[in-house]
Amino acid sequence: AITFDEQSPLVEELKNGFEYSDAWVDDARLVILNAMQARSLGAEVLTRTRCEELVMEDRLWKATLVNQLDGGSRTVYAKTLVNAAGPWVGSFAADLLGHTRPHTVRLVKGCHIIVPRLYQHPEAFLLQNSDGRVVFVIPYEQDYTLIGTTEEECAGDPGKAKISDWEIDYLISLVNECFRSKISRSDMLHNFCGVRPLIGSDEVNASKVSRDYTLEFNDEQAPALTVYGGKITTYRKLAEAAMNKLETVFPGLAEPWTEDVPLPGGDFVSVPVLRTELQQKAPWLAGDIVERWIKLYGSLVFKIIGQSAGPAEMGRDFGHGLFAREVDYLVDDEWALTAEDILWRRTKLGLRFNAGETIELEAYLAAGHKQK
Repeated sequence: AITFDEQSPLVEELKNGFEYSDAWVDDARLVILNAMQARSLGAEVLTRTRCEELVMEDRLWKATLVNQLDGGSRTVYAKTLVNAAGPWVGSFAADLLGHTRPHTVRLVKGCHIIVPRLYQHPEAFLLQNSDGRVVFVIPYEQDYTLIGTTEEECAGDPGKAKISDWEIDYLISLVNECFRSKISRSDMLHNFCGVRPLIGSDEVNASKVSRDYTLEFNDEQAPALTVYGGKITTYRKLAEAAMNKLETVFPGLAEPWTEDVPLPGGDFVSVPVLRTELQQKAPWLAGDIVERWIKLYGSLVFKIIGQSAGPAEMGRDFGHGLFAREVDYLVDDEWALTAEDILWRRTKLGLRFNAGETIELEAYLAAGHKQK
C-alpha cells in the first residue's frame, strides 16, 4: 500500500493506493518480430494478401490467394490450414472452411486516446471506475500519455471499427475525475481501436467475458485448425498448444523451443550494455534516437547503421530522426510499404510528423526509396 502526497498528479481526494509491477509490450512490434523469426525459419510471409477461395483436393487444401494491391492471384497447396484470423476467425470458418456451426465469436472494441503527457514520473496508473472497469493511464513515447481501454460491442466489419464519442467522453471523464491536470477533446492527439475476438458467452458485461482460447481441430478430410479467442499474454503458449494439435499431421515435430530463444534483435545482454555498444559504434547519434532504436529494434540497430560514420551517411532525415537508412530497412526487412506503415505500425513517429513531412516520406517511398 502507498500514500499519495501533494506531489502526486492525482487529485487530493485520492490519498491511498497499491503499487505493483507488470510487463509492457509494443503489440505491433511483437507481430513484426514473430513474422521475421518465422521468415528466418523458412516461412513465406505474404502481407496485404487475401485468401479468396479454399478447396479440398485429395486431403490437401488448395488456396487461391489474391494480392490486394495489384490484384495478382496465386494458388498454393497445403497439408493443413490454421485459421488464426482474429476478429475474422468466425466468418473465415463459416465462409471458406464451410463450418456450419463455428464457435460464436463475440467482438469487443478496445479504444485508446493519446494526449500530451499528464505528469513527469515514469509510473503508470490503473484507475478503478465506478462501473467496475479499470482504465490505464500510461507514459507513452516520451512526451505523451496513453489512456485506455474501453469495452464496447463491435458490430459490422472489425477492420472499420472506430472509437465512438461515448468512449472518448468515458476516458476523458475518468481522467478528469482522478487527475489534477484536466483534459478535453481538444487535447486528444490521436486515438486507435482494437477488436478482441472473445469466445461467445451470455455474459452481458463485455469486460467479464473470458479471454481464454479454444482450439478446434478437424481432420476428417483436409486437416484444419481454428483458433478461437486468445490474448497477447498467452500467445506463445497458445502457439505451442496449436503445434501439439498439428503433430498428427506432421509427426516427429521438435520439442517446444521458443521459451529460450529471443525474437530478432533480442540477443543482447541488457539495455545498458546495448546502449553503450551503440554509443561507441555511433557517438554522433542523438540520445533520443538511441533510446528509440533500442526500444524498437534491439541489436538490429547495427544493421540499420551499417558502416555509416556520421549522420550524412544515414541519408535524408525526414524529420524527428527518421533517416533514409531506417526507412530502407523497414521496407526491405519489415514489409513496410506506406508512410502509414512506417509512422504508425512500425515506429509511432506519426505522433510527431506533420502533414508536409508525411507527404515527403510518401514521395520517397513512391519513388522506390533508396534514392538518397
